[in-house]
Amino acid sequence: MNAANPILLISLFLCTGSALAQTDDKEPAAVIEFGAAANRSLTEGQSSVGPTVAAEATPIENWLELEVGVTPLFRRHSTEWSIDLLFKKPWTLSDKMEFMLGVGPEWIHTNAYGIKMDSVAAEVAPDFMFWPSARHRLGWYLEPSYEYKFGPRHEHSLAISGGLLIGIP
Repeated sequence: MNAANPILLISLFLCTGSALAQTDDKEPAAVIEFGAAANRSLTEGQSSVGPTVAAEATPIENWLELEVGVTPLFRRHSTEWSIDLLFKKPWTLSDKMEFMLGVGPEWIHTNAYGIKMDSVAAEVAPDFMFWPSARHRLGWYLEPSYEYKFGPRHEHSLAISGGLLIGIP
């Protein structure tokens, strides 16, 4: 039994080394988005702005990307927090440019004039990603979107967000 311990340790060391070896694949394991967002309600005619942050991962290469994002939007006497989950189909246009079409649910918490309301929405978002280098470590994005709230007023809105992309190896 004692003779098996060194062999086991050497085997684990060799397997761990090959598992940690990095490939030359240029795609990062995840992408973090930091940016700004502007939203215009088509129902109420109100506009709001705020920061946005999201994380994106690729469970099925060239077929599915998942993005989870949080956006607080502010306007006079109103704050709106939204959390969305987008299922995106990616298309690689070149080494430096990608396009994705995303669809998914959204949870929205609104506090307007002291009245708090939660609602569920559906969102459609085309996403344009630009990478200055083929390594995809730093880039920028532009993401227009359409949102339909299933709340009491069935609000429709258009939004645009854009900012910095950071690829996580």
